[in-house]
Amino acid sequence: MNLSLLDPFAALKEYPESITHTLSFGHSVFVKYNQQGDYLASGLSSGTILIIDNDTKSVIRKLIGHVRPIQSLCWSKCGTYLLSSSRDWKCLVWDLRTCKAVRKFDFSGPIWNSEFNPKDPQEFVVSLYDNFPKYVKSDNTIQTLQEDTVLVTTFHPSGDYIVTGTNKGLISVISRESSTVIFNQKVTNSSIKNIIISSNGEKMAINSSDRIIRQVTLPDFNTEPKLWHFEVENKYQDVVNRLQWNSIMFSASGDYLIASAFGSAHNIYIWETSQFFLNKILEGPKEELVDVDWNYKKCIICATGMDSGVIYMWSLVVPQKWSALAPDFVEIEENIDYQEKEDEFDIVPDDELNQKQLDEEDEYIDIISKERTDARGNVQEKGFVIPIEYGQTISTDNI
Repeated sequence: MNLSLLDPFAALKEYPESITHTLSFGHSVFVKYNQQGDYLASGLSSGTILIIDNDTKSVIRKLIGHVRPIQSLCWSKCGTYLLSSSRDWKCLVWDLRTCKAVRKFDFSGPIWNSEFNPKDPQEFVVSLYDNFPKYVKSDNTIQTLQEDTVLVTTFHPSGDYIVTGTNKGLISVISRESSTVIFNQKVTNSSIKNIIISSNGEKMAINSSDRIIRQVTLPDFNTEPKLWHFEVENKYQDVVNRLQWNSIMFSASGDYLIASAFGSAHNIYIWETSQFFLNKILEGPKEELVDVDWNYKKCIICATGMDSGVIYMWSLVVPQKWSALAPDFVEIEENIDYQEKEDEFDIVPDDELNQKQLDEEDEYIDIISKERTDARGNVQEKGFVIPIEYGQTISTDNI
């Protein structure tokens, strides 16, 4: 859609406000958008992974390799590979050019999460329940990262460091190159359930079992580790209902933080991360929301319902501004009788036409090229397109 037709104030909103779509393709337990926001990967309780096209909201690929519920999903930055982990204790790397699993790993124990190196999709980390975290290299060798029980692991956006969180509230930073712990700091006495880092690498959010989400300012990782300190900027919590938090996510700029609540609460909370206030509560369905993800490019927030497995989507409904096509354009409530002017359709010789009008008629209008930026100013990068056979249909009746 031409950006000039959009209401600039509505299009610049950082987050959506209402549910616009519900998708029911099996019992979804985990959702993840790719970097460009064109595709949504949905992990089902059966172990099947569905690739959903964001524009048509239809299933275009079905990946079958796991036999137990999906635990985590991670796209490579290029969008060509998808990393999946499941309660069958396996991790699979899918090549979406063929939609086949090209690498398989059995860790002989429950997996908490797994994540690609943002700079190299041939490497990824795995956190194992009640075991030591593992680092899988491009040559398929598996290396133990630290001799400690770790619940969650994540890469720093630079790809040079791995951040881990333990069941004792300890945060550790591991050098990817040397695979050694270079920094430790205790931030809580409770188990750390989630760690997320903003895309600019400046902020980190820690979700722990003490019902508090801690926002941490990260140091400059180019300095010596002995100078580092993780300063807790703010603590987000519901002091009235004492809610636990299931899943957390930063916005693209890191200006907002969202979280889905545990238990009877069926809303998504949005906080502003610079002033630390609750910005909005997105009203959800009458069921608990488990996993949540944020499509930055399309301004969509999606979440999975615990009981139904339905995917709920909050997005923007941007009104079109047709007056951009003609300054004198007026929207009317109902049809009116139009009285044409006496000389409105008279033929005027070319030599009497306004020169400016002639110049505008000769101006080339490009209706083919894609806009370089979206309505919010994000550069639209060309992402990987998953190949689809012509006439292929994916049946979801038996999912």
